[in-house]
Amino acid sequence: MWSDLWVALALLLVLEGVLPALSPRNYRKAMLSLVQLDDRAIRTAGLVLMVAGAILVYWLKH
Repeated sequence: MWSDLWVALALLLVLEGVLPALSPRNYRKAMLSLVQLDDRAIRTAGLVLMVAGAILVYWLKH
C-alpha cells in the first residue's frame, strides 16, 4: 500500500511538471489567472478534483 502511495505521489509530481516544462509562458498566465479567482471558486474546483480523483482510484483498483 505504501509503495502505491509513493508511486501516486511521483506521478503527481511528473504531471505537475509537464506544463511548466513545456510552456512556461502559458503556465505563468494560468497561475496569474488563478490568483484572480475568489476563494469559493478555487475551493469548489479543488473539491471537484478530489472527488474525481477518488472515483478514478476506486474505479482503477476494483
